[in-house]
Amino acid sequence: MNESAQTGELLREVARLYVRAQRVVADCCQTTSTQCHILTELGRSGPMPMVELGARLLLEKSWISRAVDSLVELELVAKEPNPADARSWIVTLTAAGKRRVKTLNATLDGHAEQLLAGLGAQDRQQVRHALLVLLKQLRQDTSATCCLPVSDRKESSSCR
Repeated sequence: MNESAQTGELLREVARLYVRAQRVVADCCQTTSTQCHILTELGRSGPMPMVELGARLLLEKSWISRAVDSLVELELVAKEPNPADARSWIVTLTAAGKRRVKTLNATLDGHAEQLLAGLGAQDRQQVRHALLVLLKQLRQDTSATCCLPVSDRKESSSCR
């Protein structure tokens, strides 16, 4: 196996294990993985049309609709008519939703800290640096923005 294949496999395995662990931690907060993604995306980006939320999270319309409806029942989000498109809804965090996002982020951040606590100071700094470099590359990767609304894509984005 060449170095590129080993790196790809390593990155996939790290991402898989980290996401799985974060799902377990999020489930401990009485939030499903999908609900967690919706809440944290709304917390990061603010109110948005349900269609855009689904595109950002790569969720089918039926999945996003059910998940948002369950969050409405829990009074964590509100759905309001979209003034720009009468056929769609704007999804917004409620005050309780904002508190849940704050709790989720603190819990997930605590998990990350716990995970990295087993590393020495120099290794933690190297991991942080590598993650910042990787994040920059991912944000420049047009394949990662292909499904986003045109307004959120990089100008050079070319969807395959």
